Amino acid sequence: MSGDTAPMAKTRMPDIVLVPNDRPWRWLAAGWQDLMAVPHLGFVYGGAIVVAGWALVVVLLQLGSAWAILPATAGFFVVAPLLGAGLYEVSRRREAGEETSFMACASAFRRNGTQLALIGAALLLIHLFWIRIAGLLFALFFGLGFSPAIETLPIAMLRSDNLLPFLIIGTGFGFVLACVSFAISAVSIPMIIDRDISAFEAVVVSVTAVTRNWRAMALWAGLIVVFTAMALVPFFFGIALVLPLIGHATWHAYRDVVR
Repeated sequence: MSGDTAPMAKTRMPDIVLVPNDRPWRWLAAGWQDLMAVPHLGFVYGGAIVVAGWALVVVLLQLGSAWAILPATAGFFVVAPLLGAGLYEVSRRREAGEETSFMACASAFRRNGTQLALIGAALLLIHLFWIRIAGLLFALFFGLGFSPAIETLPIAMLRSDNLLPFLIIGTGFGFVLACVSFAISAVSIPMIIDRDISAFEAVVVSVTAVTRNWRAMALWAGLIVVFTAMALVPFFFGIALVLPLIGHATWHAYRDVVR
């Protein structure tokens, strides 16, 4: 069946499949095939996220909150699973032999929209909590009066004796929040798009899938971090490629792990 409002079957709680530890490479290969099948959808989708990232940086600079650029950028790892919802829908439609289009991307946010919004709210709260923690740590280690110009901020931080403990503690907090975010969203969002299932049930399945396949999921999370970090470095340009690739691959991870 084609169309933006394809019915979703109400099913029992799905089973979790144990996959080989190196399976994420197969997910990436399948995601690349989806991206190359409809490249205009993926690259425009990713390009829109790049523009949004630039806009966020400009706003933070205008507000005099240059310190928030780094934690806000790091927070991309938290909210990216929700941003990829349209890409999951494209992969779902390709798998089902249905039409793919820009409207199909948008339809992902309307199908089971209430439950998707609940997952999005949870991820947004984690992101905002991370921004708040980063701000408090910055003030604690560098002081409220530490506000050099944006062009001298990196040098000023490098000259501070507090940089190393700030990075260690900040990275520790970020790692914990990233693990929580990954566990609750690894397969929950594509599952909500694919099935008539509640956000709570989807999160339970996602956490179970991550814990039972923790070696494969650890590799998958590591690949996501490495690819995304490399994509963020050149002024976010790489996100136009990495986001659609990871998004399509995430759909295949869900289909491989959840039955």
